[in-house]
Amino acid sequence: MQRTIRVRLRPTVEQASALSETARLFTLVFNAVATHGWQHGEKNGVTLHHATYRPLKTEYPTLVSDLHIQARVKATEAVKSALALQKKGRKVGCPQSLACPPRYNVHTVKVDWQASIATLSTTSGRQRIPFDVFTYTARYVGGAVATADLICRERVWWLHIVVTVAAPEIAPTDDVVGVDLGLAQPAVTSNGRFLGKKAWRNLEARHFKQRRALQAKGTKSAKRRLKMTRRAQFRFRRDCDHVLSKRIVQATPPGGTIALENLTNIRKRVTVRHGQQARRVHGWSFDQIRSFIEYKAEERGVTVSGVDPRNTSKMCSSCGHIARNNRRSRGWFKCRACGFQLHADLNAARNIAAKYRVASSIAGDDGQPVMLPIAGEAELAHAFTCKLPALAGSS
Repeated sequence: MQRTIRVRLRPTVEQASALSETARLFTLVFNAVATHGWQHGEKNGVTLHHATYRPLKTEYPTLVSDLHIQARVKATEAVKSALALQKKGRKVGCPQSLACPPRYNVHTVKVDWQASIATLSTTSGRQRIPFDVFTYTARYVGGAVATADLICRERVWWLHIVVTVAAPEIAPTDDVVGVDLGLAQPAVTSNGRFLGKKAWRNLEARHFKQRRALQAKGTKSAKRRLKMTRRAQFRFRRDCDHVLSKRIVQATPPGGTIALENLTNIRKRVTVRHGQQARRVHGWSFDQIRSFIEYKAEERGVTVSGVDPRNTSKMCSSCGHIARNNRRSRGWFKCRACGFQLHADLNAARNIAAKYRVASSIAGDDGQPVMLPIAGEAELAHAFTCKLPALAGSS
C-alpha cells in the first residue's frame, strides 16, 4: 500500500531560487500541454507527448526531460477529466494552473532517510536539500519512494513523498458495519456508535457568520482576514474528517467491511435550494471523508464498499416496512407497521449494513445465507422475513 510523507525542506537561498524556477517552468509546460489537448479534444497521453514534447523541450531546455514528461502526464489527467465533465453536460473550460506542483519520480528524486536529505533535479542541476520529518509520519519512513510532489506555500517548501509500505496480512471476515453519514450527527454505525461532535456544527456556523460579516465590510484588511479565515476553516474541516474517519475505522473489526451510502451527485438530488440546510449540504465534504476512511481502513485490513442510499431512512430495520412517515422527527424512527422504535440514524445505519449483506449474499449471525443478488426493497423485505439477527437486530 502507498502512503504520503509530508516533509519540510530547508533549502538555501540559491536552492530556493532553483526550486522556484523549476516550479515556474513546470507550470508553463503543464499549461501548454493542457491548452493543446483542450483545443484539439485530445486526451491520449502518447499523442500529446508526440505533439508537444519536442517544441516545449526546445523552448524550455533547462527543465529536465523527465519533468517535461511528468508535466505532460499531469496535463493529460486534467484534460481527460475536463472532457469527461463536458461530455456529461457540465460547464468547464481549459485546465490551467497558476502553480502546478512539479512531480518527481525515481529518476529525478533520491531520498536519504538516515541523513534526512532529498536530492532533487532542478533547472540548476541536482540539489541536495535537508528536510524535517514530522512525528506522525515517522512510522512510514524508510519505505520505497514512488513519487514526490514539490509544493510551495507561503514561501515554505514542502515535499510530499509517496512511499510504498507492506500491507497488513489480515484474513477477511464476514463482519459488516453500516455507517450513516450525516450533517446533524456526523456518523452513526450499525453497531451502535455515535461518532463526531455537535460542537463541530456550531463552529461551522460561527465561521459562516464571520465570513459573511467580512464580505459585507469589503475593506482591504477585511479581504485579507477573509483569506486567512478561509484557510483556517479548510484546516478545521480536514481535521474533523480525519478524526471522524479514524473513529469509524476503529469501530470496525479487523478484516471486516465498512458499508457506506453512495452519495455521488447528492447536491443535485436535494430539494432544498436555499437557506441554512442547503448551504450545509453544498459544503459537506462527504467525498473527502470517504477517501480518508478508505486509506485508513487499508492498514486495518478493512474493505470499504458502497450501497444504494434509497429508502435507508424510510425503511424499518426490524420488519422492512417502507413509509415516509416512519420518520417521526429528524432523530427518531417509529415504524407504522410493527411499532419498532429506534434512533433514526442508527436505524439507517442498520439498513445500510443490511443492503450490503443482501447484495453480497453474506450469512447472518445464525448462519443462514442470503442468496439474493440485488439489494432492492423486495429482496430486503424477504431478508427481513428470514429473521436474520444481523439484519434485524433491535435496540
